[in-house]
Amino acid sequence: MLGPILSRLNAKSIVLGSSSPRRREILSMAGLSFRVVPSRFEENLLKSDYVGRPWDYAKATARGKTEEVFQRLAAENSPPNLIIGADSIVILDGEILEKPRSEKDATSMLHRLSGRTHSVISGVALGVPSKDNTGLTLSTFHEETTVDFASITGDMIDYYVSTKEPMDKAGSYGIQGVAGSFVTAIQGDFYNVMGLPLHRTCKEILKLWDRGLL
Repeated sequence: MLGPILSRLNAKSIVLGSSSPRRREILSMAGLSFRVVPSRFEENLLKSDYVGRPWDYAKATARGKTEEVFQRLAAENSPPNLIIGADSIVILDGEILEKPRSEKDATSMLHRLSGRTHSVISGVALGVPSKDNTGLTLSTFHEETTVDFASITGDMIDYYVSTKEPMDKAGSYGIQGVAGSFVTAIQGDFYNVMGLPLHRTCKEILKLWDRGLL
């Protein structure tokens, strides 16, 4: 999608404000050249402020990550041309499920997801620093994908948790790993479930380019 402008875009300085290996993999698939500067934003927004609006929670967290990276790099006099921040959450019965706090927490989440349909929402914030590096133009958006889980046994869950794979993932599973065998169907962007909506992200970067912001 970015092919026609890719060589010119890759001449810019692009930063991914995330340590997620899945997001690195997804961005690389688009052909983008970027460096990783993990955000230090403390993910402690009050979920009670976003009841009925989980997408706003994800976008606010993504925005906080992007802004933190910008402020840190601007203070070092090395702001990039584009900063990409993202946050992914799982929604079940209206409740936001993030990364598990422990193996017990992961086990509990997976039992809840068994045989059910849930949503995965990723909030993304694209930040373009001003020419004098004193401000940041932000473009935020979200993508939602629904995921159907098969009924999984306690033994299956115990084994999966023992692999440690669930521990750094929203909802305690990664569709690109062992837990892919639990998924019976999805509706929406597969890469969104991995952690970054590839098509929408490329589309929004292209919009910034067309507006002359990149």
